[in-house]
Parts: sequence; C-alpha cells; structure tokens
Amino acid sequence: MDKKINVVTLGCSKNTVDSEVLMAQLHKNGWQVFSNSESTEAKVVIINTCGFIGDAKEESINTILSFVAAKQQGSIRRIYAIGCLAHRYRDELRAEIPELDGVFRLSELSQLMGELRATYHPDCATERLLTTPKHYAYLKISEGCSWRCAYCAIPLIRGNHVSRSIESLVEETQMLVAQGVREIIVIAQDSTYYGIDLYGERRLPELLRRIADVDGVRWVRLHYAHPAHFPAEVLDLMATNPKICPYIDIPLQHVTTPMLTAMRRHHTGPEVDALIGYMRERVPNLAIRTTFLVGFPGETAADFEAMLQFVRKHKLDRVGVFAYSEEEGTAAAEMADNVPAEVKQQRVDALMELQREISLENNQRLVGQRCTVIVDSVEPDMLLARTMHDSPEVDQEVQVLLSESATVQPGDFIEVEIVEAMDYDLVARLV
Repeated sequence: MDKKINVVTLGCSKNTVDSEVLMAQLHKNGWQVFSNSESTEAKVVIINTCGFIGDAKEESINTILSFVAAKQQGSIRRIYAIGCLAHRYRDELRAEIPELDGVFRLSELSQLMGELRATYHPDCATERLLTTPKHYAYLKISEGCSWRCAYCAIPLIRGNHVSRSIESLVEETQMLVAQGVREIIVIAQDSTYYGIDLYGERRLPELLRRIADVDGVRWVRLHYAHPAHFPAEVLDLMATNPKICPYIDIPLQHVTTPMLTAMRRHHTGPEVDALIGYMRERVPNLAIRTTFLVGFPGETAADFEAMLQFVRKHKLDRVGVFAYSEEEGTAAAEMADNVPAEVKQQRVDALMELQREISLENNQRLVGQRCTVIVDSVEPDMLLARTMHDSPEVDQEVQVLLSESATVQPGDFIEVEIVEAMDYDLVARLV
C-alpha cells in the first residue's frame, strides 16, 4: 500500500482534535499524512464525519459520495469513514455505500490502525499533528455530555461526560507550546461540567489557571459553556488574569421558560437573563458568543419575539442561529415538529438580521480604540488578525493595513488602532 493518506475532517473543533490525534498515530507509523487535501497523490482517504444536525449529515454523506466517485474513476483505492455519523449509522453506511472499505466507531481507533497495517501507540494517545495554524490549537478537556438535552444526539454518540485529568491537559498544553502554539482554545461539549465526574466538583477555574501558567501560553479562550450552574470563579479569572481572554461561547438555545423546559435545559428564562446581566457586571469587557435554536416543537410567535427582545436588550457580541431538525432517538423526536420549515427559516433570517445590526453598532464603538491582536495570516496587502474577543473561524477578523516597513509573521501579537467598522469585520492600522 502506498503510504500516503488524506484525512478529511468535517464538523466541529472537537472533530479537528480527533483527526489530529489520528494523524499523529499515522505519522508515527511512517505514513505521509495530508489534511483536507483536494489534490493529492494519496490513494487512501479517511473521512471524519459529523452527524450533529441534518445539514451536517448531508454534508458528510455528500463528501463520502464524492470520494466514492473518485474511487470508481480509479484515483483512490480505499475509503474509510469514522466520526459521529459513522459511529451512529455504521450499519446503514455499510449497507448503502458498499464502496466504503471500512466504517469505524469513535472507540475503534486501534482497529482502524490495524486495518491500515499500522500499530496503535496508546502511550502517544494525546500527541497530535496540528492542522490549525501553528500559533493556536484546540484543547479538548473532556468527552461526551451528561445533560441529555431534548434535541441533542451527542450523548447517544459520544456517551456521558468524561473529564481528562488536569495533569494530562497541562502536559498536552506544554507539548503544544513546544510546537509554537501561543493561543489555547479550551473545548468540550460542556466545559463548565469539567471535573465533576473525576474530582466530585467543578474544576474548570483551576484548570484554566494551570493552563495559563504554562510558559509560552499568551491567550486562553473558553468555548461551549452550559448556562446551568455556571461557575462564577471563571468570570473572576477573565477579569483579573491577562492571559485568559474575556470571551465565552455559551450556547443559550432559547430564552423563554416553556421552551427551555421542553428542551430540558435545566434552567429558566429569568435565570438566563440574570446570568447574562451578571456576566456583564463581573467582566465589563466580556465578549459573549451564543447560539439559538429556532422552530423547536411548540415554539410560538411569542416565544420567538421574546428571543428578539432578549438579543436587543443584551446586545450579544456573536450570535449563531440554527433551525430545529429532528434527531432520531432524542426526546424531541417524540414531539410533533409543528413549526413549518418556512417559518423556521423566516425566524433564522430575522434573528440574524437583528444581530447584523447589533454587530455593526458594537463595532462602530470600537473605531479609534487601540488593542492587541494576534496575526493569523499575512496577505499581499493586509494582515488578517483577531482580537481577544474573537475566536478563529467562527468570529470576525481585523484587517490590518500593511505599511512597507512592516515585518510581521503569523502568530505575532501586534498593537493596532481600529479605523473602520463593518458588520462582521474591522479595519485597523499598525500602531
């Protein structure tokens, strides 16, 4: 077998980490590994699939079929599927796409390595071949989720929440820094649940402190926090520790008590409202990213109007919106999907238009201010960078105008002045 392999990653940043671990194992076995390559000599392809929502499933299937077509044309010899879709629908994929040479569940990495005539090295289970730019990396602190929200299939796929030890995560951070990483992006299905299963209590604040204390770490960013029982000490860290970004990704999903109860979110509408106000009070410069789910079974026009009012009130910094789609096996699948598709889309569009206006308003207030940004890439006529309030790939960029004397590299931290505001981007000049 020609030892060149292409690993194609779909879905979220947690999948990215899984692929990087797999790629490190392959590399250790002498494989030349490509990531998401559209033009490579690799005759073997592994597709790390996503199965979170309907659109993600469709993208995964279409990606598999595109490589099946390439296999039928003779340019690829073997195709393997792993990841969430493969885990949940292995039998269906095997039956309906027989061109797949193997479909492996998330727990079967060693079996996949055996199929490739390679050796799985358990002592190197946290080593990664990074696919992100070398100056930032994701750090997955746990696996699975124990909340059992009515609409979500993740616990069915990845099981209950399982935390990694603080020591192992600090060691992985040190390994990442040794590779040039300066920004650590902490991820989990629910990061605020961290430690309950392992230590009997929430230990996210301690973990964030330990990560920030690693020499070479410049920024630590927090993603995917559940609103229920939010650990307030995290906010104190954001307010006082210059390495911990005043930024949080906290998927709210909805804001009315009837909807939150139906969704099994374990908190009420007034509690969500109070939490966001409390966060703003404790960390005045906090950037809040959230996602909302519209069109959930039983959502009324009044429920949606309350969501609009909530967004207007709190002027959230970053908002993503998804239309509800039924996931078999979840509690919501037993409910009548009674919001028409066109109404769901209208609500998505209305909420995103409101957020566009808020984002522009928020950005306009930044014009004339100076801030530190991290450079993600150097383009012919500008630098593409991010502030402490922006996560890569999902948030806005700062377009820094280049001067002839500028000598800047990706990963550099530079001072800029904001000179222009757009809906979802900023323009700045070097200070």
